[in-house]
Amino acid sequence: MFLPTIPTPEEMLDKAFRRAKKSAAKVRTSKISRQQKSKRIEEVRVQTACQVIRETFENILEKTPHVEELPMFYQDYIDVAVGVDQLKKSLGALNWANGILEKLQNQYIFKIRRSPPENASKVRSAAFGRISSVVNRIRDELEFLNYAKQRLRNMPTVDPEATTAVIAGFPNVGKSTLLRQLTNAEPEVADYPFTTKGIQIGHLERRWQKYQIIDTPGLLDRQVQEMNQIELKAMVALEHLADLILYIFDPSQTSGFAVENQLNLYWEINHIFRNIPVLCIFNKIDLLEDKEIVKYLEKHIKKGEEPLMVAASENNGVNRIIDKLEEFNERQKRESRADVQ
Repeated sequence: MFLPTIPTPEEMLDKAFRRAKKSAAKVRTSKISRQQKSKRIEEVRVQTACQVIRETFENILEKTPHVEELPMFYQDYIDVAVGVDQLKKSLGALNWANGILEKLQNQYIFKIRRSPPENASKVRSAAFGRISSVVNRIRDELEFLNYAKQRLRNMPTVDPEATTAVIAGFPNVGKSTLLRQLTNAEPEVADYPFTTKGIQIGHLERRWQKYQIIDTPGLLDRQVQEMNQIELKAMVALEHLADLILYIFDPSQTSGFAVENQLNLYWEINHIFRNIPVLCIFNKIDLLEDKEIVKYLEKHIKKGEEPLMVAASENNGVNRIIDKLEEFNERQKRESRADVQ
């Protein structure tokens, strides 16, 4: 999410007053009477200072996307990363400041015009004091917007038109390897404020259909009871994005996690994402020594589930996953057409 540069109150006032001084210098060289010139100089300084600040704030407001117009994934992302209410409140403060500055501009220009020439600079000085007070009053909001800019700077770019699969499973079960094999490229790594390593996004295209595969290290790889509120909200955000979940089992247990724990996480993921289909993938089959473990897993996953046997590091079985993605996409299209009819 792009946010324009957010100035500090000091930067904003320094810019406004310097521009005001330059504008006044032009008036000094103009051919008007001395009495009129002294008042016109101060009038221009007030007008320019207010306009510079208002234009800066208006630029921020115009270039900041309206959160409610964004896809739900981004709305949830922003809410957890910085807080939607606080973001709106801070942007509202800029609107408030602009309204006050417009009134001050009109009020003090009127006062300068009505004052004797010798008092014009005092009126302008009072105006600058009021302008400074308004800008400093929204210091906290400007600081928050700058914080939001930093937090949202590397927000992941997702393709809303692509069929999206989200990878889940314990650490070291081969998720990153699978992601690289599926997308045949180094996955893009983007900030995701709910994980320590960032979200990983890989892309592929088959038969003119785009697919994106998403891995969230540190999120969908541990028991739900170990997660904090932010991580739980992050999972809700992913729910808006995922069309399909690829749950990776490691029957070889070389990842260091017992199959019982992997099954517990599998069922928790199914519960949290209850409206999203889950495709089971048994990875590291090449390292499997006890084939009874596969039978045990098949017995304890969802009835009718047909897990895919894969050795991602050897690129064995990866094409079957892509075939399943295509089948899933075609099924979704048929269901969508049936709903329309």
